[in-house]
Amino acid sequence: MRQLLFLLGILAFISACKNEKAEAPAVAASDSVTLPYTANYSSSWDMAVSDSDVNTVLLSYKYWADGNMDALMGTMGDSTWVDHADGRSRNYSNAELRSLWTSGRDSMSSVSISMDTWHKMRTTDKNDHFVVVWYKMTETYKDGRVDSAYWHDVNMVKNGKIVWYSQYKRPIVK
Repeated sequence: MRQLLFLLGILAFISACKNEKAEAPAVAASDSVTLPYTANYSSSWDMAVSDSDVNTVLLSYKYWADGNMDALMGTMGDSTWVDHADGRSRNYSNAELRSLWTSGRDSMSSVSISMDTWHKMRTTDKNDHFVVVWYKMTETYKDGRVDSAYWHDVNMVKNGKIVWYSQYKRPIVK
């Protein structure tokens, strides 16, 4: 009888123990932290960007790698503001951008892009759509030079076309 009571006591103890994870406390909807800066452009973002916009952006990289300038220019707006990795910044017509990019791409025998990731971002207050990409690109020039770098680009898409393109380059140091 004592063994039965002992066994029932152990079973009662085990059943009283629950293997539940403690839940993290909920973050208050209105955080009372005072931030040291106010965003000049926007600080209100979500990810409500269509997969079609993401596709447009990713295709632009594919077309560059393939050297398909007609298709690439089809992803760009009638005019596109470009912030180059070297600090130059300018608004280009589609024709000007085609001329600039065609001369650069024609100097290469091949381009390889390894897309690491992308992120959809939409300003909720302005409804502007962005696709941010991170990738490694290796460019092989016709003279035999090879240039590899990691890139981080911001692409703004309006009406299915890229209208702003900002690029940041981190060279691969050997």
